[in-house]
Amino acid sequence: MTEVAGIDEAGKGPVMGPLVVCGVCCNREILPELEKIGVKDSKKLSREKREELAKEISRLCKSCVLKIEPEELDNQMKKKTVNEILTDCYAKIIKKLNPDIVFVDSPDVIPERLAETLRIRTGKDVKAMHRADELKPIVSAASIIAKVERDKEIDRIKDELGVDFGSGYASDERTINFLKEYFRERREFPPHVRKSWRTLNKIRQQSLDEFF
Repeated sequence: MTEVAGIDEAGKGPVMGPLVVCGVCCNREILPELEKIGVKDSKKLSREKREELAKEISRLCKSCVLKIEPEELDNQMKKKTVNEILTDCYAKIIKKLNPDIVFVDSPDVIPERLAETLRIRTGKDVKAMHRADELKPIVSAASIIAKVERDKEIDRIKDELGVDFGSGYASDERTINFLKEYFRERREFPPHVRKSWRTLNKIRQQSLDEFF
């Protein structure tokens, strides 16, 4: 039987929280079942629906989840780009799941370049494409589990810090206001932030400008 895998990530861009990469793998015959239960790009689903589908996906497929915490991400970014880090994660997941064919959502502007790199590193038939999480149900399934896992991590961080700082994305006003207030009061940023992100430099500079 042909084993098909899909890989996607959640949390590539935010200033807070981990980067989560997920691979999902099943027999080709299972793919229609994924469509039947309603998998689609995780961004188009409510949190409740994602959590419900994640349980069904786990029942139908095997999966592999990698989480890179902000500190580790900062360390790796001293030598690599985010896309190179993602490529490393994709290769690890492919080797772990050992499918016959893999579909990946491409962070590279040239998907064919990523596919070729992964083929060389894993020896597998890799198809990389933009919007794979919309076009391929197996990638949609991976995007759902990745998002559910990241949401759990964000909830855990909120409990630890004792504040609802929003999504952790720089586009989220609650996140930015929380970081500004935290830095203004303590002259440092909270745990779980990506210190190499330019967003923090902007906040730091704005706060210093206000101070002086």
